[in-house]
Amino acid sequence: MPVKPEAQQEAEARQTGPQAEREAVERLDRAVRAAETALIEYEIAVETFRIEVENFSRLHQQRLGPLYVRLDELDALIAEAVAARTGDPEDLRKAREARASVLPMPRVEELLQGWMDSDGLPPEATAMLTDQRVRPPERVRPGERARRLYRELVRLAHPDLAQEEAERERREEFLVRVNKAYADGDEELLAELTEEWAAGPPDPAAREEARAEELYARLEWLTYRRELLARVVSGLEESAIGSMLKLAPDDPDGLLEEIGERLRTQIAEKEARLVELSAAVATPDGGAGAGGAGAPGTGASGAGTTGAGRAG
Repeated sequence: MPVKPEAQQEAEARQTGPQAEREAVERLDRAVRAAETALIEYEIAVETFRIEVENFSRLHQQRLGPLYVRLDELDALIAEAVAARTGDPEDLRKAREARASVLPMPRVEELLQGWMDSDGLPPEATAMLTDQRVRPPERVRPGERARRLYRELVRLAHPDLAQEEAERERREEFLVRVNKAYADGDEELLAELTEEWAAGPPDPAAREEARAEELYARLEWLTYRRELLARVVSGLEESAIGSMLKLAPDDPDGLLEEIGERLRTQIAEKEARLVELSAAVATPDGGAGAGGAGAPGTGASGAGTTGAGRAG
C-alpha cells in the first residue's frame, strides 16, 4: 500500500482538527438547547405549584379563618370563666395568656412564610430568575468616562457600517454587550470591549473556541437557575400551607372541608363547655359572672386568630 506524502498527511490532519472541534461545538450546542427546553418545563411546573399554594392559602384563610377566630375566642372565654369561678392566681394567669393569644388574622404573605407576596415572587427572586440585576443601578447616569467609551464603541461598531450580513450580525451581537455594560455603568468592561474591537474579528478557530466557552457558561447558568428554582420549590413545600397541600394533592378542597368539619366539632364542644361554666358562675339574682359574657355565638366578631400556626 503506498504511503501518503508527508505534506498530504499534514493537510488531512489540519482538516480533521477543525472538523472535530466543530462537531464538538455542535454537540455542546444541542446539549444547551435540550437543557433550555427542560428548564422551561421545570419553570412551568414551579409556577403552577406556586399558584396552587397561593390559591390554597387564600381558600384556607377564607373558609377556615372564621372558625379559627371562633376557637381562639372560645378558648379565651373559657379560661376567663374558669378564672372567675376559682379566683386562683394560676387560672387568672392562664386567662390573661389566652386572651393575649387572640391575634389578628395573618395575611397571605405570613401564611406563605415570606416566600412571596400576592403578586408572586419577591423582586430579588424574580430578578434572578429573569437574569436581571438584583440591585438597582447606583446612579441614574453612568460616569463621563463610561459615556465617552460608549459613544466611541457605538460609532465604531454600528451595524450600518457592515458590508456583509455576517459582519452586521457580529456588530449587533457586540453592541448588545456594549449596551449592557453601559446600562450597568461598568467602565472597566467598556474599556475591555474597546480593546476587543480594536483587535478586530477573531479568526474562525478562535470563534469556535469562544462559542464553546459561551455554551459552557450557558450550561453552568442553566444549572444554577434550576438549583434556584429547586430551592423555591423546597421553601414552598416546607411552608405551613405547602405542607397542608401535600397531604391531599389530588383533593385540596376536600382537605379544607375535612379540616372545617373538625373545627366545627371543636367549636360545638367548646361552646357547650362555656355554657356549663357560665351557669356555674351565675349570680343568685340570675346575672352572670365574668364567664357569662362569653355565651355561645358572641364575642368572636372582633377577635383575630393564630391560624398560621394551626396550619402547620
